Amino acid sequence: MPKLGMEPIRRAALVKATIDEIGQAGSLDVTVSRIARRAGVSAALAHHYFGGKEDLFLAAMRHILTLFGAGVRAGLREAETPRARLEAVIRASFQAEQFRGHVVSAWLNFYVAAQTVPEAQRLLRIYQRRLRSNLMHDLRPLVGARAGPVADMLAALIDGLYIRAALGPEARDPAASAQKVVDMADLLIGEVT
Repeated sequence: MPKLGMEPIRRAALVKATIDEIGQAGSLDVTVSRIARRAGVSAALAHHYFGGKEDLFLAAMRHILTLFGAGVRAGLREAETPRARLEAVIRASFQAEQFRGHVVSAWLNFYVAAQTVPEAQRLLRIYQRRLRSNLMHDLRPLVGARAGPVADMLAALIDGLYIRAALGPEARDPAASAQKVVDMADLLIGEVT
């Protein structure tokens, strides 16, 4: 009989192993057996905890999104004005953690999976709605009724520059990509500094 408390440890190991295996393969072309081996558990146990590869991948993306959300909240705690909060949300999108090679592979595969996997589509919509909501909250006092279109434009810039930076030489300096979005935000809200 397994020790009490081992399930969360094993689940976390499987999530980390999933991210690492996807990163190494560069695709979802990995097996539960490979993931389980990397995590130091049996494939049967991995299936018991998660069901299958798709469920493992979705758990890995939930983990990545949780880390992203924690970064956003940490930045927001430090910001005192709507402009500072807006910048905190943008900069959180370009945290160094999000640019680790294996995490980038997971994000890129997540976008692909969201085209056909309903649960991945749901997770992507949640991410997109939360990002838009965070941007809108701080744009309203800055641009009023234009908050919606400006938030949509900034969200598109964040996602697009993330992909471009993650796949290019900018991956070594994600802060430069964040600064591009901050500069665009300044232009859109009329506060060029």
